[in-house]
Amino acid sequence: MEKIDDARFDALVDAAMADLPPGVEDFMDNVALFVEDEPPPETPDLLGVYDGIPLTERDGSWGFVPPDTIVLFKNPLIDFARDEEHLRAEIRITIVHEIAHHYGIDDDRLHELGWG
Repeated sequence: MEKIDDARFDALVDAAMADLPPGVEDFMDNVALFVEDEPPPETPDLLGVYDGIPLTERDGSWGFVPPDTIVLFKNPLIDFARDEEHLRAEIRITIVHEIAHHYGIDDDRLHELGWG
């Protein structure tokens, strides 16, 4: 697939967010979504990453912390996709996958559920 510009990629991210399954965002009041061109050099094929404290690991003392983050990596997602429709689907899958980590779901369970 050929490269697409930032504005078009952002539009695909917005469309994927609007198409999330019902209820997915219900407990995401302190999560920020970012897009970066490339993942860290040690993980060049990474499509996205969640960084934060999963809801399952928080206790009553949790608070006044920076937002959890989800980062999508634009160029690996584009390189992985066959066409724009496939890219939109992969963006959605990656967002759901990273949100699931926010909810405390690990990679093994995500693969079992088809969101790996």
